[in-house]
Amino acid sequence: MDVLTSAQRSRCMSAIRNKDTKPELIVRRLVHSLGYRYRLHRKDLPGRPDLTFPARRKVIFVHGCFWHRHRCRKGRSLPATRVGFWQAKLDSNKHRDADTRQKLRRVGWQVLVVWECQTAAEKLERLAKRISQFLEGG
Repeated sequence: MDVLTSAQRSRCMSAIRNKDTKPELIVRRLVHSLGYRYRLHRKDLPGRPDLTFPARRKVIFVHGCFWHRHRCRKGRSLPATRVGFWQAKLDSNKHRDADTRQKLRRVGWQVLVVWECQTAAEKLERLAKRISQFLEGG
């Protein structure tokens, strides 16, 4: 049983954003501070990557751990109500992500996925190194 009314749940769910999320803004600031410039949410690419580096043919997706089913604590949790619905919804997200990465690779783009849990303040130095290696490497 949901503890919120239908209107309250609707308001909560409508507040969930698909771009300009806190983890995405952290990654954007970090990438910019490393000296890289990028394009946002290109509509002509599969999955509308969060950050695109056209000259390098590389993209970065910033995924929320819960919504995209990361292996961390947040990604393994599941709502207590309507478990069947949520399992199907989240599995669908995971499969769509895999298809998107495959489509991008087929047309010559390299893909990096940054997870929400990797944007914690104490992990930013490691993330900066990972992003630099991705953007500079082959």
